[in-house]
Amino acid sequence: MNVIQTEFEGLLILEPKLFSDARGFFLESWNQKRYREAGIPYDFVQDNFSLSRQGTLRGLHYQIPPQGKLVSVLEGRVQDVVVDLRRRQSTFGKWFTIELDGESKRQLFVPPGFAHGFAVLSPSALFHYKCTELYTPAGEMTLLWNDADIDIDWMVSSPVLSEKDKVGTPFKMLPEEKLF
Repeated sequence: MNVIQTEFEGLLILEPKLFSDARGFFLESWNQKRYREAGIPYDFVQDNFSLSRQGTLRGLHYQIPPQGKLVSVLEGRVQDVVVDLRRRQSTFGKWFTIELDGESKRQLFVPPGFAHGFAVLSPSALFHYKCTELYTPAGEMTLLWNDADIDIDWMVSSPVLSEKDKVGTPFKMLPEEKLF
């Protein structure tokens, strides 16, 4: 497995070894020992899948208690985006983006303390999340996807949004106690 460090502390790009032949492929998507050695010291407690059509934008979501995520795309292609909400980091309020797709099998480990979202660039995308905390509806927060202060360069021009995502909270209005 190839591990790529980003400028954001703890945010890792992972490229699992892919074994392909005429029958198809095999890859190890999670191995606690190997991933701990790569810098992911967390236990995962919940797995989620979402299927979305082209142009859908989901996010930017986070929750209290903070949830780390190991994300990947099983089919299709997305622009994955995270925003650092950890006040003590030099990257606080900055965003990072990467394209994830079902062909390369790359994964992104998002440590606790980030808002996360993605936009679907292919006709559809099957997205997988491994989470370090259980989903907590009462602690769910939505950062406004198109907040001018963060100024994310999304790769979709007229995204399909949920009602919740349309009315997310602007970055400067996030309550202090809802940051990390």
